[in-house]
Amino acid sequence: MNMNDVSSRGLVLLGCGKMGSAMLQGWLRQGLSPASVWVIDPHPSDWVQGLAGQGLHLNADLPPGPAIVLIAVKPQMMQAALPVLAPLGNGDTLFLSVAAGTPIRFYEDVLGDQTPVIRAMPNTPAAISRGITALYGNTRTDDTHLRLAEDLLAAIGQTVRLDDEAQMDAVTGVSGSGPAYVFHLIETLAAAGVAQGLSPDLAMTLAKATVGGAGQLAEDADEDPAQLRVNVTSPGGTTAAALEVLMDADTGFPALLERAVRAAADRSRELGA
Repeated sequence: MNMNDVSSRGLVLLGCGKMGSAMLQGWLRQGLSPASVWVIDPHPSDWVQGLAGQGLHLNADLPPGPAIVLIAVKPQMMQAALPVLAPLGNGDTLFLSVAAGTPIRFYEDVLGDQTPVIRAMPNTPAAISRGITALYGNTRTDDTHLRLAEDLLAAIGQTVRLDDEAQMDAVTGVSGSGPAYVFHLIETLAAAGVAQGLSPDLAMTLAKATVGGAGQLAEDADEDPAQLRVNVTSPGGTTAAALEVLMDADTGFPALLERAVRAAADRSRELGA
């Protein structure tokens, strides 16, 4: 199965909110025809309604055997929305879910245990094609299915494959919820600048650019982040003074982030139980 199959057999998008729309925009940019896409969404955006005028099938009868169904509804809407797609289960339609916290066994219970299902965990930078998505497929999926999912998810950023579905909870704690930690870092870094005499606007401009630039450097550089940190830390200098606070084993980032990621992962386990 490949993108040609998607074009000829069709792609069904269950839910087209922010994440679904970000993915659909990426696919359309890559040349997928709106006529190959079916969207099921009770409250479609003006943009999606506009695409319906270009051939996209909106809340219409579904094709008999679409190549892929992307599930992008909120978990609390899943119980009502998914049974509509049960007739497509136990076949060669691949179900790809980006819904947080919903385990593969739930899809197998509703759709049938012979249904190929891939669970994916993207994050919000997907909106600017800078996301990272972790993938795990059930026993009915093969490498072809995973490659197709990777091709589709490439529209919103990088992908990684997991060895075990249980790793999704840790992924949630690191990359799924992680953008919020970085946004809070920007908030607090700016506030600390204000406390040292900067105007709020200037402090926020500096904080945003510093975190954004450092993140890009960490991705692009050959050295790992620990070496990049060493590179900018002169012995006895200003950075060293700050890192003495931030790297404290009891009160600094190491203990704080370990607790934060554990809390998110624990909550993910509770929601998926």
